[in-house]
Amino acid sequence: MVALNDEMKDMIDNSVSYIATVDHEGNPDIGPKMSMHVIDDTHIGYYERTAGQHYRNLQDNGRLIVMVVNPKEKKGYRFHGEVTLHQNDDVHEAAIAYADEHDIKHPVAVPVMEITGIDNLAPGAGAGKPIA
Repeated sequence: MVALNDEMKDMIDNSVSYIATVDHEGNPDIGPKMSMHVIDDTHIGYYERTAGQHYRNLQDNGRLIVMVVNPKEKKGYRFHGEVTLHQNDDVHEAAIAYADEHDIKHPVAVPVMEITGIDNLAPGAGAGKPIA
């Protein structure tokens, strides 16, 4: 099992994350997700509000990579995993309640990724290499 440590959790909860997906023809798509958050030691998720290309790609194949970096400390991580799209369930309802409390747009879905791999993105010999 691959688990997040406290440093990773803090970085995810306090930074902008970038996600990468791929469509059914193999075309990549990358973009920021401001709502990325830690769910537990092995899962992260975000609020999908646009239902755009990333959402369609996740519907097609469920594959996701999440990158988060702290440029000041020159540290970062890349998380790999498969996504479950939550709609019309308890996870989605909690996200809608959060949106209502904070006066933001309701999410169409809540993609939750089970982390299956973590890569080091700090500069040096270990850059880009798996750490878990």
